[in-house]
Amino acid sequence: MKKTLVCLTGVICLLAAFAYAADKTATETNQGVVLKTTNVKTAKMNARGKVVEISDKTIKIARSIKGDIEIMEFTLENPLQGIAVNDSVKIDYSVKDGKLTASRVDKPGAVKNPGKNGTKQIKEKPASAAK
Repeated sequence: MKKTLVCLTGVICLLAAFAYAADKTATETNQGVVLKTTNVKTAKMNARGKVVEISDKTIKIARSIKGDIEIMEFTLENPLQGIAVNDSVKIDYSVKDGKLTASRVDKPGAVKNPGKNGTKQIKEKPASAAK
């Protein structure tokens, strides 16, 4: 009988501890943890199309989706160099404050690291010794 009473008292104390912990509000010590966990990463997306209009702060492209042409306008993080109207581009973007913000604009098919004279270099294997 005494053993059962001790176990029952222990279970009641354990349940009371859980109830007390659940009712606790955010204090200064654990409030920083709550703020750190609320950061949400924005999704990175991309689009391809032809440049319709370009300025220092914005770029508009026309892209074709299932036969329909859609005009998309992006805000630029950095000014662009070497891109003109009617160029085909690929834009990496995300949505910030309800606006499409382009983080990177590239011309697809542009050669990144050409070899000497723009041709591919081929290593020649040494001729094997004749026996």
